[in-house]
Amino acid sequence: MTDTLLSGELTDEELRELAERAGRELEDASAIEILTWATTTFGPRFCVTSSMEDAVVAHLASRVLPGVDVVFLDTGYHFPETIGTRDAVDAVMDVNVITITPRQTVAEQDAEYGEKLHDRDPDLCCALRKVKPLEDGLTAYAAWATGLRRDESPTRANTPVVGWDAKRRKVKVSPIARWTQDDVDAYVAEHGVLTNPLLMDGYASVGCAPCTRRVLEGEDARAGRWAGRGKTECGLHG
Repeated sequence: MTDTLLSGELTDEELRELAERAGRELEDASAIEILTWATTTFGPRFCVTSSMEDAVVAHLASRVLPGVDVVFLDTGYHFPETIGTRDAVDAVMDVNVITITPRQTVAEQDAEYGEKLHDRDPDLCCALRKVKPLEDGLTAYAAWATGLRRDESPTRANTPVVGWDAKRRKVKVSPIARWTQDDVDAYVAEHGVLTNPLLMDGYASVGCAPCTRRVLEGEDARAGRWAGRGKTECGLHG
């Protein structure tokens, strides 16, 4: 199976069927077992994507595939703490951090669309600075892993552990989909995993600085993203 996938002989339909079958069969598997399946099946055509909120999935994947590619999207709007977390992960973990960037710098985007596009049209800003760059950055891969969890928000409640990313025609792996925040905290503590310092400063989810605030008591983890705008996702995950 691995040789077939690496040679690119599977059709999109076959990849979709493979992903959906794996999602059913691995629903109750551990994160390590899910990642073992992914790395065995896809080899170098598998990567982890990370927003550098924490390095949990990158750490898990590195235990299965040392030197695994970790794709980080630098939107140009990140908190300094996020860039620092990326640099620390690159320095101390057995992973290959690959930083991708949008086609335009922030200044170039401002010149074409006007300043603070994120305030006037956040969906377009996300499309330009997140969705399209990630789509381009994942071209070389057949499968990608995310840190999505079902408990983060209602929009993520049905996240499969392995599914089909129809938009990008790739297999999408969410090895910690069934984890809770307590599971994440326990893993971080047990393995000394790097986390973004902002998580200790009232931020439950860390995105671009202009569109992220601290969460209030009782709010879900995603409430601090695009607060007051009726927007809960950037478009990377549907």
